Amino acid sequence: MLRPRYPLRTRRLLLRPFEPGDLDGLYAYQSLPDVTRYLTWEPRTREESRLFLRQKMDASTLEREGDWLVAAVVHSGSGELMGEINLGWRSREHRQGEIGYVINPAYHGHGYATEAAAEGLRLGFEEFGLHRVVGRIDARNEASARVLERLGMRREAHLRENEFVKGEWSDEIVYAILRREWDAHRGTTIISGE
Repeated sequence: MLRPRYPLRTRRLLLRPFEPGDLDGLYAYQSLPDVTRYLTWEPRTREESRLFLRQKMDASTLEREGDWLVAAVVHSGSGELMGEINLGWRSREHRQGEIGYVINPAYHGHGYATEAAAEGLRLGFEEFGLHRVVGRIDARNEASARVLERLGMRREAHLRENEFVKGEWSDEIVYAILRREWDAHRGTTIISGE
């Protein structure tokens, strides 16, 4: 079981469980077509975001295989909700996880996604004891690929037309990193969000 001691702190960010007061910030990015372009869901209404907020509030720990831990990414100075990171427990036997993230485009271009996801990887490897973590993205999402590469993850697979999403076949890219690779890579300026 992984029950982090929140808030998790990075150089510029706090990662914490979602709270009822996060609705405006969550809706601000879930409603944007630019955010959902490469995701499996369409832009959400405020009421849909309210329903998903409840789910996110219940996802602050990993208790069993298949669970997802979801943490709000908050700017440590302003307290503004900037997005989220997701850490999934894929396999108990093989000690594998999956990382994901969504950052409001208003905060793109400053390394926040990399900084938040690096903390998610640290949590998965150092506190939960994972051996391997993957990141799966739509092949067209070049910005997300750059984030995963800055984290030290390597591109392992390009799956052609493996999912039918939003009325079309889409390719998926799979990135991965092992614990020993993380140990060798962490501490670089890239991991710290610079």
